[in-house]
Amino acid sequence: MTEKEPHQESRPGKIVPDIDTLKAFRIELRRRKKKVAFTNGCFDILHAGHIHLFGEAKKHGDILIVAVNDDTSVRKIKGPSRPVFSLAERLEVLEAVVYIDYLISFSEETPRNLVRVLLPDIILKGGDWREEEVIGREEVRGVGGRVIIVSYLPGKSTSSILDLIARINGPRGAP
Repeated sequence: MTEKEPHQESRPGKIVPDIDTLKAFRIELRRRKKKVAFTNGCFDILHAGHIHLFGEAKKHGDILIVAVNDDTSVRKIKGPSRPVFSLAERLEVLEAVVYIDYLISFSEETPRNLVRVLLPDIILKGGDWREEEVIGREEVRGVGGRVIIVSYLPGKSTSSILDLIARINGPRGAP
């Protein structure tokens, strides 16, 4: 029988319910000397670029924690027509991704509070980011962690997919 992850017996699935649970979870992962990789995003329409990011992230850590913007924060960042799918739907899809060990949602526009609590060993972002733009980089580097920018898959972004759909079907909201 394999050793279970913290809280696995008491909660089904991969979703960490709140930041306090995440804090306790991180203490246990440190005790067990697990390397934690972290990424975040809206993950509004899951696509090959996201899967590539998750696969690369998992290569760098024992545990991959993915933070997901809630619906309100997605609207603030992306505009009133987003998200396409609700947080519950996005989490359900992300739970099926084998590379992801744990998911947590957040309501702020950035994951800075989560990063401060989690202090992952590695933060990973897609190639459309520059290292100096990565939220939490100072905190992670301050404890000896690092930031990795994963190669970008050209044309594999939610915006490019929505643009393609609009070109095929006409503008969103058109009859």
